[in-house]
Amino acid sequence: MLRERFNEALKEAMKSKADLTVSTVRLILARLKEKDIEARPKLDHIDDTAIQQMLQQMIKQRRESIELYDKGNRPELAAKEKGEIAVIERFLPTQMTGAELDSAVKATIQETGAAGIKDMGKVMAALRTKYAGQIDPAVASQAVKKLLAG
Repeated sequence: MLRERFNEALKEAMKSKADLTVSTVRLILARLKEKDIEARPKLDHIDDTAIQQMLQQMIKQRRESIELYDKGNRPELAAKEKGEIAVIERFLPTQMTGAELDSAVKATIQETGAAGIKDMGKVMAALRTKYAGQIDPAVASQAVKKLLAG
């Protein structure tokens, strides 16, 4: 499903001469090909959940780059990275709001029977599986920590 969306987005961007979108989608497709090759001994290609995780990693990398570019006084490069993030986010499901995330974390804690901070890994694994692409793992981790510690 996502693979088809990438190809369609690339075609549309090429027709409309949207250079940033073309280059970003090509980066996504190149990274996807790398991931497929890494998975090859076991699988033909990675599934949509793994693709969403890959896209989240790409966004995280770009946010880190933006931070460095801002510190280095390179606003033009930071703007390019922000544009790439916007393109990548088009392929991800909408992110949960704070209240939705809190209720999802509470429900997952109950489902997994987590009792303390030592069960955090179990809760995070369940969240990543159930809400792939909809949560930012760093934000979810903080919410899980807060609820399990308190």
